[in-house]
Amino acid sequence: MDSMYWLGLAVALVMSWFAIGIIYNLRRGDSILRWMRGGLPKIGERTTFRWLGTSVAELVIAHARPPFRRLETLLVLEPRDVPWFWLIARLRGRRDTLIWRGQLTNPPQCDLELADPKIWTGQAALKEAAQRGWESQDYQSLRLMAPAGSVNQALQAAEQLYPKAVALNPTVWRLSLRKEQPHFELHLPLPDTRQAAGDTFAALQSYGQAASQRFN
Repeated sequence: MDSMYWLGLAVALVMSWFAIGIIYNLRRGDSILRWMRGGLPKIGERTTFRWLGTSVAELVIAHARPPFRRLETLLVLEPRDVPWFWLIARLRGRRDTLIWRGQLTNPPQCDLELADPKIWTGQAALKEAAQRGWESQDYQSLRLMAPAGSVNQALQAAEQLYPKAVALNPTVWRLSLRKEQPHFELHLPLPDTRQAAGDTFAALQSYGQAASQRFN
């Protein structure tokens, strides 16, 4: 009887956690999505949306206005519905993340990674860059990596792009440029919805314009 009682209690606790985690993520995601409606028209008129499970929401503007050609927006939330997954993710530095990824009308002129090595998304990007033999240099509180022989060019690009990223959010977790598609990724904490969404998306346009420039 005692063992069945504790088993039932454990199941009830897990199911309660599961339900609360799902509800929290959906409400948190929906609040960000409602906020974005005030700024997305600056990028493009037609947006497709879908939830990928309970912790990732995806918005795609397939035909975006310049400087973008295509823009994907991902809300990646902590996996709060399963307690052990949530704990593992927390220990790896995963936090609620806003990801902008897309194509530019004018592709970047260099490849680079600028990322926080303490955050999960930065860890993965820096590890992949190291496996490619990219060179590394500290920049601000982040780590800058670029193909061998192009660190100086990447540093010039970072000096132009980092302030643009900070205008979107004072905390930057990953800033990535590629000559090939997708041309850029920008990983940030979730935005402050007390700010005007239009201002944030105007700042994103400014970031895209800077990423399209030639870096000498």
